Amino acid sequence: MGSSRSDILCFLVLCASFLVPASCRSNSHGALFIFGDSFYDAGNNIYLNTNIPKLNIFPYGETYFKHPTGRASDGRLIPDFISEFAKLQLIPLYLQPGNHHFTDGVNFASGGAGALVETNQGLIMDLKTQLSNFKNMEKQLRQKLGASEVKTLLSTAVYIFSIGTNDYLVPVTSNSTVLQSYSKKEYVKMVIGNITTVIQEIYKIGGRKFGLSKLLPLGCPPISRALEIVRTGGSGCMEEVTVLAKLHNRALPKALKELKSQLKGCTYSIFDAYTAGTAIFNNPSKYGFEEVKMACCGSGPLRASITCGQKVYQLCDNVSEYFFFDGIHPTEKANYQFAKLMWDGSPEIVKPYNLKTLFEK
Repeated sequence: MGSSRSDILCFLVLCASFLVPASCRSNSHGALFIFGDSFYDAGNNIYLNTNIPKLNIFPYGETYFKHPTGRASDGRLIPDFISEFAKLQLIPLYLQPGNHHFTDGVNFASGGAGALVETNQGLIMDLKTQLSNFKNMEKQLRQKLGASEVKTLLSTAVYIFSIGTNDYLVPVTSNSTVLQSYSKKEYVKMVIGNITTVIQEIYKIGGRKFGLSKLLPLGCPPISRALEIVRTGGSGCMEEVTVLAKLHNRALPKALKELKSQLKGCTYSIFDAYTAGTAIFNNPSKYGFEEVKMACCGSGPLRASITCGQKVYQLCDNVSEYFFFDGIHPTEKANYQFAKLMWDGSPEIVKPYNLKTLFEK
């Protein structure tokens, strides 16, 4: 079957410009904009001039990319799989030098980021900074494509977030006094409030479709378990931080439901990472894992210290047996399982819509 003249024209436009009109894009889905922390950061932190660990050292990236990329895993992250499922290219980093196909989306995530400005302040791009970067990108796109083209692009795009983990885990594991200044409910309310404020700002600019995740049981990653061993001699999950995750997970759906009632045309997806993670931790072999308490790479008890790739560390023999690659971050295998549930999982685990439905809406 021969190519039509319009197909050839679109191909020439694609070759000629890095910012191509949506009408000429080869993929059938909208763009993907990514916000959040190290679960979603594909390498932005490499370009930050701060002392935050960059993780662009081997053996990070060993499984898929065969070299470190700044991703906190042995391979791909959840957004890498989501972009693949949505028939998009790997989404470019906001801070990466060079020209990019911003019309497929942009990754603004920064490892160590929280919803609160105070979380790892001065070391990373917090959620508010990521929003500012998104606004800057939107201005650039308008100059290149024009207002109506950008409006279409932003309204059909999906915006995914992984945020909140550091707001709870950092204060608890660093013995910070910040949690003592508020009740648990007040603190969680601030975190959720900052997340919904960013969603409202993106909505004002044109965003309509949002994908968020509940938090894992934060007391169960190796970094939390190891701290529990040091503190109490016990080897179980650290309940102190899991309690905060549970409060967050109860508050998030309520906040999004309220937002939806206020913002016309707003739709969202919430993935229940807590339930999915708990199922795997309670019955690893059912999901193809042999080790869910110890990290594949690191040092100290449970290899929980995030020293992977540094002077002294241990590395497991078979990464596919592990849920955690280092003390907090999942392996590529775990990321794939979560991404698949987010993409086309049932309403028991992702609701009111899965991401596949959001892209198609």
